[in-house]
Amino acid sequence: MKRLLVLLLFLPATLLAQQVADPDFSYDDLIPRYPKGEGPMVLIDEAHNNFHTREGRYASFAEVLSDYGFKVGSLRDVISSKSLKEVSMLVISNPIHESDMGNWVLPNPSAFSRSEVVALKKWVKQGGRLFLIADHMPFGGGAGAIGKAFGFDFGNGFARNPQVQGWDYFRKSDESLVSHEITKGIDQVATFTGQAFTIPDAAQGLIRFPKGYISLRPDTAWRFNPQTPAVDIEGQYQGAVLEYGKGKLAVFGEAAMFTTQLAGAQQFKVGMNAQGAEQNAPFLVNLLDWLVGKAGQ
Repeated sequence: MKRLLVLLLFLPATLLAQQVADPDFSYDDLIPRYPKGEGPMVLIDEAHNNFHTREGRYASFAEVLSDYGFKVGSLRDVISSKSLKEVSMLVISNPIHESDMGNWVLPNPSAFSRSEVVALKKWVKQGGRLFLIADHMPFGGGAGAIGKAFGFDFGNGFARNPQVQGWDYFRKSDESLVSHEITKGIDQVATFTGQAFTIPDAAQGLIRFPKGYISLRPDTAWRFNPQTPAVDIEGQYQGAVLEYGKGKLAVFGEAAMFTTQLAGAQQFKVGMNAQGAEQNAPFLVNLLDWLVGKAGQ
């Protein structure tokens, strides 16, 4: 536990304060599914104080979507039937309530109004595709109401294995990376802290925490001590998918795995550009294939 606390105390100064998109990353092996700009419309949420945005920390993510053939834009309005009318897929990554801006202390209220949650749930049921990403505290709280609307219960903690140094690797070999059409051809994915969650019976888990993982739950983000509550999360998930009505959703408890970032004064790589995360990009493309398929039909 002491080693884990030292690692986590080091991370905020590097991964949060000096986190920028890696401008040199490109996924050269991507095979477009649509002619450039002629695919379905995808919007990346920027209306809820999101930590990751299309031209900011999720620039590489947006680039992969664009190279795939999607029309990619930003959602800067409240979620409603009107704002989602022409949208095939909505990406929500790390939203927070305005009260958490610069003040990551419990409680972490929902970043979404009740009417937004209702509208989003109806939109998915009618055929929309939702890609929901909610990282460690306070983001699990910010996105918690949406997760719960579909049966996902976010822990809003910091998921780590006290015996593991560095990042987390989920592998087919130990079944922490679950066999599924999305994981076909993928042997390993890397994640970068994040949170754990439970899933509804109808969902299919993709990334599952093995024995030894715990969720640290401080009252203030990144402030840990020996009295910080720790919850056993063996068997909980960091990635899962669900078919809901005519629509689909993918839920993940870690955001950096889908982008590329340079962190700290040393500008070390975090995300799809990191050593050991070489299969994160093809995993993302497989996920997009599953999500959109015949979107809206």
